[in-house]
Amino acid sequence: MLSRAGVPCALIGGFAMASHNVVRATQGVDLLVPLERADEIDTQLVQLGYRCLHRDSSAGNYARHRERLDFLYASRPIALRLLKNARELTTSLGSLRVISAEGLIGFKLQGLVNDSRRTQDLEDIRALLRVNRNTLDLAEVRQYLQLFNRESLLDEILAQLD
Repeated sequence: MLSRAGVPCALIGGFAMASHNVVRATQGVDLLVPLERADEIDTQLVQLGYRCLHRDSSAGNYARHRERLDFLYASRPIALRLLKNARELTTSLGSLRVISAEGLIGFKLQGLVNDSRRTQDLEDIRALLRVNRNTLDLAEVRQYLQLFNRESLLDEILAQLD
């Protein structure tokens, strides 16, 4: 639906983890999309029978039967850059653009900072670092942690991996 409408999007969240060699059970599909396309996405989803569970200027959550779609709206320069630079990969959902592992760590950290009860995000960060340590741009990862004043978390996790 989004690709047919020309809406740039990138897979984030649990399904994106599998594209970076970390497989875990997840429900729902999480996508990064441009904020300026949010109204258009909402209209299309409602026409397809989804109901809006929540929508604000940063995110939208939709459900249809047992399906769940969650959108993070990219408006800040970093998120827009991550969306632009997402790579096209073959996933279990077909051919999709997927955010980088570094960017995924950044979004997982943002989720954890926004709600400290989201302990799965911390475990996802640990797993992404453990499995991809030799290929990650750790300077980029460190920049994301610095944004949230959590640079010591990266040092702690890396020390545990040594």
